[in-house]
Order: sequence, then structure tokens, then C-alpha cells
Amino acid sequence: MAERRRDAGDERGTGKRGADDEIARAWDELVATARRTVAEGLVVGTSGNVSARVGDTVLVTPTGVPYDRLAPGDVVGVDLDGRQVLGSLVPTSELPMHLAIYRATDARAVVHTHAAHATAVSTLVGELPAIHYMAGALGGPVRVAPYATYGTPELAENMLRALTDRTACLLQNHGTIAYGATLSAAYDRTAQLNWMCQVWLLSTSVPGLSPNLLTPAQLREAGQRLSGYGQPG
Repeated sequence: MAERRRDAGDERGTGKRGADDEIARAWDELVATARRTVAEGLVVGTSGNVSARVGDTVLVTPTGVPYDRLAPGDVVGVDLDGRQVLGSLVPTSELPMHLAIYRATDARAVVHTHAAHATAVSTLVGELPAIHYMAGALGGPVRVAPYATYGTPELAENMLRALTDRTACLLQNHGTIAYGATLSAAYDRTAQLNWMCQVWLLSTSVPGLSPNLLTPAQLREAGQRLSGYGQPG
């Protein structure tokens, strides 16, 4: 009997170590992604935030801390109700948006930025015009969530409506938010969205000319083709 009890204890210890290792790997990837948003010009200072879900724990960047200062021991985690379960640093003020996405979708990662071109477009239109077929990869025309004060439940609600059947949206006078099954997918969607905004701004800057826009049917066809894009598996 004693031997069996030791085996069970070993299994529990191994399970905890495995969970801790998964958290550590996810935190390292989260920090690398946050730093990438700065390096590639999607974020200035600490103006964006990144999160990743591991089981029922949401790892998230802390508020007001430059990403190049974050270390492995700075991990910040909350449960799906927003209660802090890991770390001592205060989570991002945009936590309500991140949690709203995790509760409403199968997302495993979320990236929020204040990318310049996307933020500019969010002040001009209620939906990003269909300037490029990559909108199909985000589920269709990219909507703009109506403005609400940052960090509020109202902003999270506006965002969720704009994300209906989409994996990314613009936040009016604010920035972008995108989610995916991985941090890489969420980041790539963010970058694609900002690039499409830049293309639209460029195409509308030529005096006397208006850009050709794709039809809903063309976007749907592109979305169907893009769903099978890439290597199998």
C-alpha cells in the first residue's frame, strides 16, 4: 500500500511539474510575442497587450511594464473570472477584452495593439472596405467596434459584437484586437489587418481615383480557399 501511495504522489508531482513547464513555455512565447509587437511597429511603449490561455489560466502582460523588462519570474495569470492566480504584477487594464474573447470563443491567444494605420482607419469608417482578399482569412469584412473607454465592460461588449463570425476587428479611435489558436496565428492576423489598413489608406490617397473593392462573393470565395492554405496538418 505504501508503495502505491508513493506512486500516486509521484504522479501528482509529475503532473504539477508538467503544468508548471507548460506555463513557463507559454509565458516565454507570450513575452517574445509582446516584444515583437514593439519591434515591428505595432505598439509604442506599453500601449498594447498579449495573452495566452493554458487550461483555465489566462497568462497576460502586466500593465505599465516595458516588455523588454519582463523576465520568466514575472509571469502574470488570472482565472476566467479575472481573479489573479499567478504573479504579483497587476494585469493589463484591458483584461476585460481578453477574458470576453476566451469566454465566448475557442481562442487560445489574443493580441491587442495600437497599430498606427489600423487606428487611423478606425477613426474614418465603420468597417474596413474590402480592399484585399486577406479579409476573407479573418472571416469577412473587418468591423469597427464603437468607441468606449479602455478597460471597461462596455468596450468588451462592443468588441464582441464586432467579432461575431470574425477573428479580428478594429476598435474605434483605439486600435486592433485579434485572436487565434496560437500566439503566432493571433499575431499574424494582427499584422495582416494593419497591412490591409495601410493599403486602403494608400489607395485612397491618390486624387481623383477610388480603389476597386472586392464583392462579398469574392471575399467568401477567398475565405474558403484560404481555409485550406498552408501545409497539411
